[in-house]
Amino acid sequence: MKLRLFHFPFLFALAVHGPAQAHDDDSQAGTLGKVNFPTSCDPKVQPAFERGVAMLHSFWYSAAEATFRDVLKHDPQCAIATWGIASILMSNALAGQGASPKGAELAQAAIDEGRRIGAKTERERDYIEAVAAYYKDFAARSEKQRQVSRAMAYEVLAQRYPADDEAQIFYALYLAGTQTQADQTYGAYLKAAAILEEEFKKYPDHPGVAHYLIHSYDAPPIAEKGLVAARRYASIAPAAPHALHMPSHIFTRVGSWQESVDTNARSMRVARAGGDIDEAYHAVDYMVYAYLQLARDADARSVIDDAMKVAGASPRFTAPYAMAAMPARYALERGAWQEAAKLQPPGSTYPFVEAITYYARAIGSARSGDVAAARKDAEQLETFHNALIAAKNTYWATEVEIQQLAAAGWIALGEGKADEALKFMRAAADLEDRNEKHIVTPGRVVPARELLGEMLLEVKQPEAALKEFEASQRREPNRFRNYLGSARAADMAGDRTKAAAYYQKLIALAKNSDSERPELARAKKYAQS
Repeated sequence: MKLRLFHFPFLFALAVHGPAQAHDDDSQAGTLGKVNFPTSCDPKVQPAFERGVAMLHSFWYSAAEATFRDVLKHDPQCAIATWGIASILMSNALAGQGASPKGAELAQAAIDEGRRIGAKTERERDYIEAVAAYYKDFAARSEKQRQVSRAMAYEVLAQRYPADDEAQIFYALYLAGTQTQADQTYGAYLKAAAILEEEFKKYPDHPGVAHYLIHSYDAPPIAEKGLVAARRYASIAPAAPHALHMPSHIFTRVGSWQESVDTNARSMRVARAGGDIDEAYHAVDYMVYAYLQLARDADARSVIDDAMKVAGASPRFTAPYAMAAMPARYALERGAWQEAAKLQPPGSTYPFVEAITYYARAIGSARSGDVAAARKDAEQLETFHNALIAAKNTYWATEVEIQQLAAAGWIALGEGKADEALKFMRAAADLEDRNEKHIVTPGRVVPARELLGEMLLEVKQPEAALKEFEASQRREPNRFRNYLGSARAADMAGDRTKAAAYYQKLIALAKNSDSERPELARAKKYAQS
């Protein structure tokens, strides 16, 4: 894929002739929220600069970089604009991917230019040096090391300027960026959230505060704390595609599917209109996940087909991940095992992206009786796992290991080895529980503990199956297949009251279904009996 660069020269003119801050702007460029970032730059570029900062807070990378460069063009002495350029080129601080080598080169050039210009205030010079901490010895350090040094530099900045709210907000962002998926105390997230909650009281229309609160609460036990920010953010910055998408991180965590569909549909439209193809794919993946929980299969299929026609994504893994995940979800969530077995990999350069398709194929083949085909796909998973280990990509190597264990479990079950199958599947579920999902995805293509519940049903252990389904609900609430499995398990265990209750939940969840899933017909028949 080729990297597409987008330029927005009209943004500078709109900002310069707009209000004194980046807020309440109903111009063609749209509303991005309220940001107040004083500078020593020429007053004529101040509105544009603050608009760039608002874009930065909503991860609108291409437009923000163009805006900061335009600021520097119109005021060559505005050294702090180089901080904005270098900040944008770090990419998503919470995705773990960071700047590309080319981006780091461009960022360092901007930092050097800022130092050469010489900011007029010590505060502005300190901002430039704070972002420079991330890029120092770039090639010699890991992304994790760069993240930690960035957080430390911004902590010093925030302490040096306690009255500078932007310093506090950016520190909270970069602190949250140090959170690991393996740390289930959520220490960095909660510390960041404590800072941001205080800022939210003062600035309810600040795009960064609402945005970073959502990220800081993007974990199962604490997700409901993020609902206020989630329901606020899209109205704060409706011009930014990412701002329209972000609320669905919390909506997905709490199982509010229609809210997720609605906000991602808006995000997709704005992203495509602005040429932000990565963001469009990201939104559609979340939308497909939500549609499938509502049994709106025709809608899910339609948006998948529409998305796959769009070209021009960047080299980042956001779009390729969605391209692989959406078809896999569509097959597995519907229990279309033979369909899953025939999926074709997207041809990505990312091993963990390719693994999604082979995993779905292995599960599909094993569950439709073709164990030999499943075994071949499982062998491919081993290849991807080894590649990720060699690249020291621990997080994604663990995710592929979970897929390997699950695939091995269903292959063993297909071979009649029930005890071995359950051992593999339980190991997959336990490992997945210890490794939080990545923010690029609304969820794994299918939760491992839910798969364990389905396997226990297959071997006629309904009481144990129900226990696993209900445990899975605590991390992945309000899912169609979970309610289905829970109802079946309760019925097989002889608890008709609980079975009826779960079937009623299933019926309510799929009240606007556009599909002919046979499970729905059975649920309605059971509820009427």
